[in-house]
Amino acid sequence: MLQQLSNNRRTFAIAITCIICWVCAFINLKIFPSYSVGLFVWLPTVLGALATIFYAYKNEVRKVSCFKLTLATLLIFCLGLLTFAFEGIICIVMAAPIGLFFAWLGYLIGYEIVRSKTVSPSVVAILLIVSMPVISGFEYVQSRSDKEQLSTVTTRIIIKASPEAVWKNVIQFPQLSPPSELIFNAGIAYPINAKIDGVGVGAIRRCNFSTGSFIEPITVWQQPHLLKFDVDEQPETMKELSFYDLHPNHIHGYFISKHGQFNINRLKNGSTLLEGTTWYYNKIKPVAYWNIWCDFIIHKIHERVLAHIKVEAEKAA
Repeated sequence: MLQQLSNNRRTFAIAITCIICWVCAFINLKIFPSYSVGLFVWLPTVLGALATIFYAYKNEVRKVSCFKLTLATLLIFCLGLLTFAFEGIICIVMAAPIGLFFAWLGYLIGYEIVRSKTVSPSVVAILLIVSMPVISGFEYVQSRSDKEQLSTVTTRIIIKASPEAVWKNVIQFPQLSPPSELIFNAGIAYPINAKIDGVGVGAIRRCNFSTGSFIEPITVWQQPHLLKFDVDEQPETMKELSFYDLHPNHIHGYFISKHGQFNINRLKNGSTLLEGTTWYYNKIKPVAYWNIWCDFIIHKIHERVLAHIKVEAEKAA
């Protein structure tokens, strides 16, 4: 009998916490789309705290049981995001480390609240529930006036060919082989080829990706040493893995590539050092966490392009 009551309490805690957090996620993703601290930090913290409070309040349970319950709640919550077409698998996997950490932190907070003799768990639970849409609305308004910080990623490769041979394959290059990297096969956009219309400053370079084309007007043309360009248009950043044809808000306008360049320098041994650089804005917060992912993905894109240029230039040489 006691075991049945405990199971019912566990089911109730998971169900009511998930329902509350799904509603708040809908508000954050669809009504006040800001993809900020409220979604990736505060929501999993509240999830962990609520699940623990609902389960442990006036109920003799072990601390480890509350932690297991929090993990189960987080897993079901994420499955709901997929089922209700809120998000795709890629985004959830990328957010998993930060989500797990703050859900764990929330469970610790919830457990201490339940044990406290001076704080009312029911009042705290209500305040936590109300806080989520309030924070979402505040961040949405605040995001409109935020000044984005320009970030830079540079990747280098040494090529056994002259700068002139490298230059020819920088301004445009033929079809790349299908990707072997997991992130690209999972749906992250990857480069296919590049073509250029015109010569010199003002020429239009089109770097074609799996999701569309980057339109790149040339701003600096110093043959064969420096090619610099702006990015006027860019395609979706990924094709989300989902049960549906999903196009979430974060693949439009939250990662913005602004400028790029290829720097070509002759080395003393006759080889060439090729550097590819991308300048970008990331509007997803916390920036320190999501820039890790952005930098990693951009490096993988650079490596794919630079390795292809290396093969083509050395073959020509």
